[in-house]
Amino acid sequence: MSNHTYQITEVVGSSSDGTDQAIKNALERVAQTVRNLEWFEMVSTRGVIDDSGQVEHFQVTLRVGFKVEDAS
Repeated sequence: MSNHTYQITEVVGSSSDGTDQAIKNALERVAQTVRNLEWFEMVSTRGVIDDSGQVEHFQVTLRVGFKVEDAS
């Protein structure tokens, strides 16, 4: 097994369709600008409640790890 070094960034994803979709939205967006994504950890979950007491929106905070590339 070779040695790897990882960097971690923290992002917040959101969705009105649930926490799973909020995670997918966050990772999809991060993948547009960061290479070598390897893993994620969900740090926290929040939600917005509407006037009728129903969940209106979900937010998840993720730590996303990506492999640092070798020097050229």
